[in-house]
Amino acid sequence: MSVTTETPRARPPRKNVIRLSVLGALALAAVIIVSVLTGGSVAGTPCEASNALVGHRVAAFAAPGLSAGTVHAPWSQHHAGVVIFFASWCGPCQREMPEVAAYIASHSLTPIQVVGVDALDARGAAQHFVTHDAVTFPVAFDPNGNVTSGEFKFQTVPETAFVDATGVVRFVYYGAIPTSCLVSDVAALKAT
Repeated sequence: MSVTTETPRARPPRKNVIRLSVLGALALAAVIIVSVLTGGSVAGTPCEASNALVGHRVAAFAAPGLSAGTVHAPWSQHHAGVVIFFASWCGPCQREMPEVAAYIASHSLTPIQVVGVDALDARGAAQHFVTHDAVTFPVAFDPNGNVTSGEFKFQTVPETAFVDATGVVRFVYYGAIPTSCLVSDVAALKAT
């Protein structure tokens, strides 16, 4: 019968503990950055994200309406506007739209006009989506992404752009917009 004795483990050198702490902090920062860039939500982030469009004028669009007619950019008629980009197949859009649509239907945002842009989608799926979520604002149908990835240069949905009456982009929210951010950004847009 052999007896083995184990020596107690030594504490790691302080230098290793600091190194691991720094690496952990960098890993956490990387996760937050990736989450923000891919439309995730991270507590404590501002409602407006930095975007190359902010402060620049975008052309007024006119696109076929999802149901009928033509949907015009609000600033083409000298109104500030909120443009909500979405698609029926987009998971974050499916989570965002019921709350956003309910808020917009039950609150006056005057003089701000809200329009939606359904991007890279099939018309039937898009129509079912807006009916299911009781969307009451006009929705443009953008099956080829001409407005979404053309003028606005968005590569993903959902995105929300806040544009003043002269067509200058004031704020952009990446990902599914919480109602609280919609409320605060509309208030800030009204103040411009």
